[in-house]
Amino acid sequence: MICPPLPRAPLVDDWMDRHRNQISFALHIVGIPPTIVGVLLIPIYLGLMSRPVFLVALIAFTGGYVLQFTGHWVDGTESGEMRWIKKQWSKFTKPNKTEKK
Repeated sequence: MICPPLPRAPLVDDWMDRHRNQISFALHIVGIPPTIVGVLLIPIYLGLMSRPVFLVALIAFTGGYVLQFTGHWVDGTESGEMRWIKKQWSKFTKPNKTEKK
């Protein structure tokens, strides 16, 4: 039995809406893999305590993020990380509605 395709998740739609520019999209496609590789190399570095592995992880992670943030700059949109940080920050800075003045 062939099932019809499922609709895209709201998270995917949000990501696609924030990456409409082709250059931004391309920078993300190139920048996301090295960012992930950089994170995945951390346990290897911790196991080996190898300075070259650490440097490769650091360069891959920061280089990937630089490409992604450049994409957001080109697109004129906020990164997902900045949106998340602002959302968390607003939880602490908004006055509590239950307090009486």
